[in-house]
Amino acid sequence: MSIGQRDIADIKIDVSSRDGNLSILLGLQHIYTTQPLRDAVFKILEDVVPTKIDAEVTKIVAIDKGRPGMNQWSILVLGSLRVGLNTDYDRILELANQHNTLREMLGLGCFDADKRYRLQTLKDNLKLFTPAIMARISTEVIQAGYQLLDLDIHALIRGRCDSFVLKTNVHFPTDINTATANIINL
Repeated sequence: MSIGQRDIADIKIDVSSRDGNLSILLGLQHIYTTQPLRDAVFKILEDVVPTKIDAEVTKIVAIDKGRPGMNQWSILVLGSLRVGLNTDYDRILELANQHNTLREMLGLGCFDADKRYRLQTLKDNLKLFTPAIMARISTEVIQAGYQLLDLDIHALIRGRCDSFVLKTNVHFPTDINTATANIINL
């Protein structure tokens, strides 16, 4: 950490907000603060190795550095938001550059106000964070939840749902129907 940064465990997230990105940030905060889970997630993230092209030669970027401006944690945070919110890169760019809680989660402090992500940087990095990677991370999180609740990980999960269908004749009133009824009554 550097001066002005806040530890991810100490970030205050408004749990009364109904916005979807805050619940994702709460989950990421739990991943970060739970050492065995964090180790498992970063083991999966080793498959998300950024590359760069220098003079038409593709080179693997050091895993601890990522692309310029993005390390593995940033790729996880922004990739989770992109997949979890099912949104485009433009919204993620806006959130990454304007949302204070998200910027704290990315490790940016009060002295990083001029730090801005660029759209191409997000596209180059987040395309590596596929739904398949997210599914593997979700499996690890679910297993950690089972262990937290002291449940058998290998137990079969069964669900039951009761539903039925009723035939109905739903007629929505419109102005056209009213006008037609008035002409017929004349």
